Amino acid sequence: MTEPVVSLRGVRADLGSRPVLRGIDLTVRRGEVVALLGANGSGKSTAVRSIIGQVQTGAGEIRLFGADRRRFRDWHRVGYVPQRTTAAGGVPATVTEVVSSGRLSRARFGVLRKADHAAVRRALDLVGMADRAKDSVDALSGGQHQRVLIARALASEPELLIMDEPMAGVDLGSQEVLAHTLREQVSQGTTVLLVLHELGPLEPLIDRAVVLRDGCVVHDGPPPMAVGQHALPGHDHVHPHAPAGSEPFRTGLLS
Repeated sequence: MTEPVVSLRGVRADLGSRPVLRGIDLTVRRGEVVALLGANGSGKSTAVRSIIGQVQTGAGEIRLFGADRRRFRDWHRVGYVPQRTTAAGGVPATVTEVVSSGRLSRARFGVLRKADHAAVRRALDLVGMADRAKDSVDALSGGQHQRVLIARALASEPELLIMDEPMAGVDLGSQEVLAHTLREQVSQGTTVLLVLHELGPLEPLIDRAVVLRDGCVVHDGPPPMAVGQHALPGHDHVHPHAPAGSEPFRTGLLS
């Protein structure tokens, strides 16, 4: 069996004095598409931010491509799309400039060469934003901002793509574009870890779902049916694929 692309073992993290992750285990193997699900405050975003080093962990082990996260240096292998932010972070910039910043991890001495510019153009094509390449990001809609952020992550041609709520606040048209973009990446063998509030149009791509509640993993397996068609708010049950001893999870928490 191949070395996991992402591995968390007994990871704990606090925000201030509040425990957010309470010893979670998570494994993502090469080529998998894994959805991290749960209610607001369950620890989903903290988990992915701990993977990329944005959140300090108090205990446990995190490994990327087999290497301890603290010693991992090949960040061009990882693409990250943050949650609900504007593409330029308040700095005046064009679409191309923002997407190009995602290529710098591969550029020699910070200088973009012909191959780098080609990768930026491909990323813009993938998300359907090539026609807005010279526009200021300040002129974009929320869905277009999200496409630019995804293009920025794709510009480095990552082996692992981590996306935090990529569909949040995005119109249906942009959701469909993003789903198509992700299908393209998956078909090329990209490993994907997604934080999602609901599966939506990405459901057919998901290999496995990990459900968090109160900083603990309560389900790791096929996407729970509760997230799909027969979700009943307030209904507690253990999905047949949930690990033995799992507590019931409240379907209403995922809505």
